[in-house]
Amino acid sequence: MGKAVRLQDIARKAKVSTVTVSKALAGQKGVSEEKRSEIIAIAARMGYRKTVGTSGSRDGRSYTIGVIISERFIDEDQSFYWMLYQELSKYAITRNCFPMLEVISHDAEAGLAIPRMLIEKKIEGLVIMGNFDYEFEMNLLKNLAIPCVYMDTVGSYDACDCVVSDNTRGGHTMTDYLFRMGHSKIGFVGTRLATQSIDDRYLGYVKSLMEHGVAVRDKYVIDDRDRGYGAVSAEKYFRLPDKDDMPTAFFCNCDTTASLLIAKLKESGLRVPDDVSVVGFDNYVNEKLSEVGITTYEINVKEMAKRTVHILMHKIDNNSYSSGVFAIAGKFIERNSVRRIGDPVPRI
Repeated sequence: MGKAVRLQDIARKAKVSTVTVSKALAGQKGVSEEKRSEIIAIAARMGYRKTVGTSGSRDGRSYTIGVIISERFIDEDQSFYWMLYQELSKYAITRNCFPMLEVISHDAEAGLAIPRMLIEKKIEGLVIMGNFDYEFEMNLLKNLAIPCVYMDTVGSYDACDCVVSDNTRGGHTMTDYLFRMGHSKIGFVGTRLATQSIDDRYLGYVKSLMEHGVAVRDKYVIDDRDRGYGAVSAEKYFRLPDKDDMPTAFFCNCDTTASLLIAKLKESGLRVPDDVSVVGFDNYVNEKLSEVGITTYEINVKEMAKRTVHILMHKIDNNSYSSGVFAIAGKFIERNSVRRIGDPVPRI
């Protein structure tokens, strides 16, 4: 057996004190999120395992849990999943669980490759974060001999355990808000069948339209990404309707898409919110992308992280344990990207 990795070893590699390492791995205050993520990543690469007997699991045992995510969800402008992983990591450490992240490349996903952490049998439980190609998922499950939990996605088989945001309710909430602000010509921005989250948010949008007696108009439903690989592109997608039949408001499936739409509208000579209102989802956006504070539906990432770790620990302890689908409500956040119909338009 190799030599155990000590906090001093991690501190030396990270060029910080052992106190900082201890705080970072325990999820305590006093460490920036950037530095905490760096220390957790270094500890993972070094094979660090927390000492048995600390607070966390009921009998003092420690667990190593794996997290896999497709690389298409963690590019520079879609790093919501980085935030989700960081929250999971912080909470897992407090429960004596050590997380390991493996990003699945597009080629590995297309080639149905088994994650290396499974081949090397480094983990006792697995979190599947976000969507994967169906064939990859089925091949993964066929070769999976440890408990797993889906996070921010619903698995493709009936008996899976999942933790998701209540996307349908959130989509309904955001569209309903636009109706209350006097809008009835409401568009949706998001490529349907690209991810389950987008589909569920779209269904919430459709439900609100139905309740208000408004038909779905195909020209008001705009793609934002590739359906297969999932890359968001303002150049390839975001095809706006003609100006003479432009929606007065758009519900975007995520804040990144909302920020790109705002830029696209600006290029077309339309101001947000003076000419067109825009709402998003997630409450996460790269600040460099948007000049407008986006009204959005915040996902409760902390509760999602806690629930995911809780379920996975129970499944590791008891292989017959199952929680089913656990949908967690979010929170509406109003900013300045929406104008009420009838309010005066400011002069430039």
